[in-house]
Amino acid sequence: MAHLPGVFQAKKKDGSIYYRSSVTFRSKHISLGSFETEALASQAYTEAKVLLESPDKITPDDYQPETSSALNFAKWISLINFKNNGFYIKTPIYLQSSFFSYYLSPTDVLIFDADDLFYYSNHAIMRRGNHLFVAEYGMQTNIHSRYGIKNFARLGTDYRFVNGDTNDYRYSNIEILNAYHGVTCSTKGTKQLYTSKIHIHGDFVIGRYKTAVEAAIAYNKAVDILHKKHLNKKFEKNYLEQLNADEYHSIYDSVSISPKITGYHSD
Repeated sequence: MAHLPGVFQAKKKDGSIYYRSSVTFRSKHISLGSFETEALASQAYTEAKVLLESPDKITPDDYQPETSSALNFAKWISLINFKNNGFYIKTPIYLQSSFFSYYLSPTDVLIFDADDLFYYSNHAIMRRGNHLFVAEYGMQTNIHSRYGIKNFARLGTDYRFVNGDTNDYRYSNIEILNAYHGVTCSTKGTKQLYTSKIHIHGDFVIGRYKTAVEAAIAYNKAVDILHKKHLNKKFEKNYLEQLNADEYHSIYDSVSISPKITGYHSD
């Protein structure tokens, strides 16, 4: 049975029929997706052909959902990027001169440095509230980890976006204010102090220290003390790769810990 141009019939495992659509442009065969009806598959093919063969330069700002009812938005971005920039990328990326835009939706656009292009060309981004994830090795990985932002990090306290745009993930726009668990920085006069806290039933102050490294190690020491006291709570400890074992243990032995921690009794 003949089908409309660009449309192919397929069968699911349960025997039901669906339709696939594809288009060829500049010798590149591009899948447009799967559709429940032949009419929708054909419509997606027609929309893609019109988009790719238009003599006008179409940009992401030209997207009009009312005129694109079959071709999904992510594929639309991939097609216009291929048309305008000469590179077909399967994720919804549009290349700019020195960076690229990743379109989660027409109004939700992330910005990345060109150095990240290979990674995000092969990893689709998902958003859950304020959290952005990619699927990696069968797990969901928060993309913040690529930029030194810890899972516990608080925006404005532990890290900030220099220009205020929380969708701008260019490396120059991300400033890590605090890299360690349980540590916050405060200014007293002209001096900076680092407060180490640990959350048990509430926040317990472990101590205040001259450096972030001391505060981070004090946090680790407090975790060890609490575990020895049989507090069965999982704490994520700080890893300080810049210190060798002797340097770490020297600071570990010397940092003081609040009596509230050393004298803690679990119920």
